Amino acid sequence: MKILDLQNMDYKAAWDCQLDVLETVQNGGDDVLILVEHPPIMTLGANFHEANLLLQPEEYQEKGIQVVGTDRGGDVTYHGPGQLVIYPIFDVARHGKDLHKWMRDLEETMIQVAASYGLSAKRLPPHTGTWIGDRKLAAIGVKIKRWVSIHGIALNCDNTLDEFSLIVPCGIQHYGVTSLTAELGHPVSVDQAKPRVIEAFRNVFSEA
Repeated sequence: MKILDLQNMDYKAAWDCQLDVLETVQNGGDDVLILVEHPPIMTLGANFHEANLLLQPEEYQEKGIQVVGTDRGGDVTYHGPGQLVIYPIFDVARHGKDLHKWMRDLEETMIQVAASYGLSAKRLPPHTGTWIGDRKLAAIGVKIKRWVSIHGIALNCDNTLDEFSLIVPCGIQHYGVTSLTAELGHPVSVDQAKPRVIEAFRNVFSEA
């Protein structure tokens, strides 16, 4: 597994990077774990419902938040400063060739990250993601192309959670959103979380 840390990057530029890496992995290259932080943006998944955007698109623009459609699974979510976005461009055929297992394994990485901070995170079927109580810590949405996964995970580290009130996050009513900082009561930066995320991915997707 190679690590590609893009630091802070516009969503579109990071998407172009994902596509370049995707082609390399599809052609037999090593799995690549991309880490990045995006400027404020709402991304709309393939299962997006308009009712889950609580404002008009121009109102988001006025707040400095982009709105963009994507081909990942899921509905609408928010990315912004203080949130670690994780794009595992992995050949799923090397890791069981099972999409259900793939999603559960991604959830497991975030459960392990939370555990490294002494937090008890869990799955909350039938909803995808990683949760602490009824509050979502990490949102997950992917697409598989020729058995290689793109898109990925948004882990709330030290981001403000106010923007999530402008949408129905992931289209799920009556559940909250949280962050490592909110749960621990002290700041946890993206840079502090990165090594724990990398370690969790190595644990879950270690070579046989």
